[in-house]
Amino acid sequence: MAAPRLAHAAAVIALALAGLLWSMPATASASPSAERAPDVAAMSIPQSLPSARDDVDDFSYASWDTRMELGIDDEGRARLHATETLTARFPETDQNRGIVRGIPMTYENAGLDLRILSVTDGTGADVPFETDEDDGVLFVLTGDDSYVHGLTTYVIEYEMRDVILHRADGRADEFYWDLLPLDSTQPIESFHAEIDLDEALTSQLTGSTRCYVGRSGSTDECTLGRDGGRFTVETGALAAGEGVTVAIGFEPGAVAQPSARTPNHTTDTVPGIAALGAAGLSVGSWFAVSAFTRSRRRASGIVVAQYDVPDALPPLLAAAIVPGAKDTIPAEIVHLAVRGTLRIEEGAPDPVLRRLPGARIPDPLDVDALDALFSDADDAGVVALPTSSETFAARMTALTASGAEAASARGLTAKARSRGAVILQWCANGVAAVGFALALWGVVSGRITAVPALVAMCFALFVVLVSSIYSFTRHTVLTPEGAERHEYLMGVREFIRVAEADRLRMLQSYSGAERRQDGSANVIVVYERLLPYAMLFGMEREWGQVLESVYAYERHGASWIGDPTAPFVYSQLSAFAATSQAAASYSAPSASGSSSAGGSFGGGFSGGGGGGGFSGGR
Repeated sequence: MAAPRLAHAAAVIALALAGLLWSMPATASASPSAERAPDVAAMSIPQSLPSARDDVDDFSYASWDTRMELGIDDEGRARLHATETLTARFPETDQNRGIVRGIPMTYENAGLDLRILSVTDGTGADVPFETDEDDGVLFVLTGDDSYVHGLTTYVIEYEMRDVILHRADGRADEFYWDLLPLDSTQPIESFHAEIDLDEALTSQLTGSTRCYVGRSGSTDECTLGRDGGRFTVETGALAAGEGVTVAIGFEPGAVAQPSARTPNHTTDTVPGIAALGAAGLSVGSWFAVSAFTRSRRRASGIVVAQYDVPDALPPLLAAAIVPGAKDTIPAEIVHLAVRGTLRIEEGAPDPVLRRLPGARIPDPLDVDALDALFSDADDAGVVALPTSSETFAARMTALTASGAEAASARGLTAKARSRGAVILQWCANGVAAVGFALALWGVVSGRITAVPALVAMCFALFVVLVSSIYSFTRHTVLTPEGAERHEYLMGVREFIRVAEADRLRMLQSYSGAERRQDGSANVIVVYERLLPYAMLFGMEREWGQVLESVYAYERHGASWIGDPTAPFVYSQLSAFAATSQAAASYSAPSASGSSSAGGSFGGGFSGGGGGGGFSGGR
């Protein structure tokens, strides 16, 4: 609460004022010689001054008197008008400016419509006050900046409703009420309470009453007197934390209950089911999109192993057709190398590419790739793969995008929505909207039991929103011609996957015999040309080892990588692929909130410039 902070601030001000007054010169009644400047050295400041106490809870109540009028309103619901007269015994020191009285705002899942009518003193004069809410309790803070001392009376008048409950066993309605706060730190010297019932409630009394006194959980009973429709309870001194609770029984159904206390599956259960249903339908729409894109990859449904790739299907284009293709740029570079348009050579410290003149460039995408790779080449046509160049990485990103653009331009891919996903998502949106409306209605109407359903619906709405964006978006799918190319590439993957004996048997088929007419050296050409596609499929390790075996058997070096006279080693390809992929995807580290200019002619930094804002405490 604010009271301790105000007391502490007052103590500091009091100390400052005391020191100021102590150090002031004599008044005008002093002799003329005293009007000279005071001799500071001759003055002494006391070592200690009386300090204001800051434990605002350190007081007691001389008396606590509660008077309640309990009746039934026009809707048949219980209403309560209460007047609490609290006489506090404050210390004579500057400690307190008033009291804080906390009154619950809810009871058994329902709001009590609590209203503070007035706060006065013992003479009926208004006492300034303000209110604050926290965790279902309305706090009444009385007083202003003035300190109060000794016996001080506060009269708090308030109204609330729905204070009588239906018992869970259905045997009675019950006014079961704590007349004192059980977490109070102030003792009470004398307590008195009166509860007056109106005629309607008096006629519904069952005669069952109880009064309990003590700390929370105590079963010690006190005397609850009755005179017609008036009940009274009076105790002696109560220690801090001790309370008084009364229970007065009425006939079942004596009062109407608020809707928040009656079971309502429409607002408490249905929204939770709707949340699960909406989330499930949204997830289903994601599966529908996935099934839709997979179905568009099917042409004949038959995959035949292939050991040759047409010139019109370079890795840049194949990567746009094969889902999950890997290492597109390294695969394209190796493709150009085995086609004889460039050579991969060792450099210090990174690999270099050497452009070879005179070679046939099979596809326009390959031309774009060579231009992008060698735009910074020297006069000898040599370029090093940079380890950290945003410019190079940007060119490679654009090159990869050109493959996707070419696939669309050549009629291999198109943008389309999944009809099934759209239908499922519209159903999810409708279910979510209905569920959220029901849950919100329950909470607005005061049903605390509807809060969990509303929370569940909020999570479901987030899932539905994300899923709607995904499901209603046009996704890239294959056209019928693109599906044929996809099945062809899956045939290449199958050829790479099968055992060596199966591959040789395929190469000796009718079309294979024509391919191998010049001898087994042509097998190397076939295997080399499939290497870039093995990289796209993530099978470069297995295929690299196959090439190593063939090179060793034929005593043939890899003319497109490293030293032409040295046998091909898979580690060379692996290292090159890692380096080229890192170069193609490089992005410079960024400083959050930094500026690209400044430093006043230096390198800049610390925060890098720009507005950093403020972060601190109070």
